[in-house]
Amino acid sequence: MSVAALIVAAGRGSRAGEGIPKQYRLLKGKPVLAHTLGSFLAHPRIERVVAVIHRDDRDLYEATLKALPADLLSKLLPCAYGGETRQASVNHGLEALAASAPDIALVHDGARPFASAGLIDRAMEAAERWSAAVPGISVTDTIKVIGERSEVISTPDRASLRAVQTPQSFRFPLLLDAHRQAAASNLHSFTDDGALAEWAGQPVHVFEGEPGNIKLTHPADFQEAERRLKGSSMTYVTRLGTGFDVHAFGEGDHVWLGGIEVPHDRGVVAHSDGDVILHALTDAVLGALAEGDIGTHFPPSDSQWRGASSDRFLAYAVGLVRERGGLVDHLDTTLLCERPRLGPHREAMRQRIAEIAGLRVHQVSLKATTTEKLGFTGRSEGIAAQAAATIRLPEIDA
Repeated sequence: MSVAALIVAAGRGSRAGEGIPKQYRLLKGKPVLAHTLGSFLAHPRIERVVAVIHRDDRDLYEATLKALPADLLSKLLPCAYGGETRQASVNHGLEALAASAPDIALVHDGARPFASAGLIDRAMEAAERWSAAVPGISVTDTIKVIGERSEVISTPDRASLRAVQTPQSFRFPLLLDAHRQAAASNLHSFTDDGALAEWAGQPVHVFEGEPGNIKLTHPADFQEAERRLKGSSMTYVTRLGTGFDVHAFGEGDHVWLGGIEVPHDRGVVAHSDGDVILHALTDAVLGALAEGDIGTHFPPSDSQWRGASSDRFLAYAVGLVRERGGLVDHLDTTLLCERPRLGPHREAMRQRIAEIAGLRVHQVSLKATTTEKLGFTGRSEGIAAQAAATIRLPEIDA
């Protein structure tokens, strides 16, 4: 599928303090927007890039282009001019692309200069699979909903919350049609294209974002961004962790394995959903971080984890790696049981594990073995899994 990127850079950025708009301020000697554009122009699957800028910023934009490698500029289309709102600016950019419409459009904030190639890959894959998708990261702070007098009204379960980022990804005709519908309905206040697509009746999915994909908003953000760029040559060390989990069979008609519900003539006895594959993988990732085990972070004595879906545990562990600036390279699991058979479900499980961990399928390995009728698994009394996780951490944190 053909892919185009729309970089929204028409804002004024008043919260970043006095001076020129934040997208044109220098980071390591180059405008922020040059870093952002460079990430998308350099990506091999992106065929076209259009920037949406403020009419008053034409000179700043032309100066920004001089900071980009000349061989990348052939992908860059003439800029579009923004409107009164972010929604209007995106709409103008989409209309600029409409004459030679791509299959997929990625919409990204010009003031997010740290979008990785892996994040862009996941955005494109999500659009191909779901048609409309946004990157999100787990919320680590407790969130409160407050009333007019600052009183707490409710406390949402943060496990179901995601902080949404860009690039947001869509089938191009879908997003263009949603913007045209909103404009025709005189609705102009959408600050997020995912929300606009939801309003238009399109299901929107969330794929794994990146904690490092920050939007530069306040002066302190620029200080942190400068520090990160100066440390871009940082070396990494590889860590290996292992995990093991076991559950006895009990009453039931299915088991959860690798995030997939598998029909079976037994269930498992467990505090959560008893997914031995995800539990073993969670312990492997935590082990690579030297951060204890699954029981340390999700104690079975805590009633909130009763019956919990184990994808939350693995996503949490992977999130800890990314919070420390690390990467998950590979996840490998071996299932030990006589039944159920892994084969019919292997690829669905690999896909689901990859989704949970924000990886590609080729980074997930899944195998199975019997124990030749020996032991509790051989007697079909229970099911077990052992796992290994390979991660990389910045040497300073390792």
